[in-house]
Amino acid sequence: MSARQLALCGVLTALAAMLLLLGGMIPAATFIAPLLAMAVLLPVLEEYGDKAAGIAYADVAILGLLLAADRETALVYLFFGWYPIVRPKIAKLPSKVLRTVVRLAVCNLAILALYGIVLRFLGLDAEWKGVSVFLNAAMLVMGNAVFLMMDRCLAQLTKLWRRRLRQHFFKR
Repeated sequence: MSARQLALCGVLTALAAMLLLLGGMIPAATFIAPLLAMAVLLPVLEEYGDKAAGIAYADVAILGLLLAADRETALVYLFFGWYPIVRPKIAKLPSKVLRTVVRLAVCNLAILALYGIVLRFLGLDAEWKGVSVFLNAAMLVMGNAVFLMMDRCLAQLTKLWRRRLRQHFFKR
């Protein structure tokens, strides 16, 4: 890896980690900060591939878990931050219906794993037993809708990087 590549990856990784840290300061940013951190790392994925993006994701996830005041923000990034790396592979699937099913399966597995672990380790199982099944299902449906919007947003940001922003960073 050249010095230029290393510098870009380092700066974008630091910016993504900083966004996660700021997510703990603004209560509404629990779910917005991880999305912004994912978006910041899109150029790493586009320019240097899956391996560099995976390393940057892992660095941000570790820094978030160690430094973030809001653990939920760091955990949301840990469980969803890798998605931009697999998103291009899902986009290559032949059918739009199949792509949507795979995206929703990824989302639901990540949600169930994230909140299953959070509830188990924080000992909140008893409090959730009183919550209605309807409310849990509604929250899961809303989570899926937000995930699909996030996927669309990542696709648009990737196009923006390719068509407009890349030329400002990489002059030939």
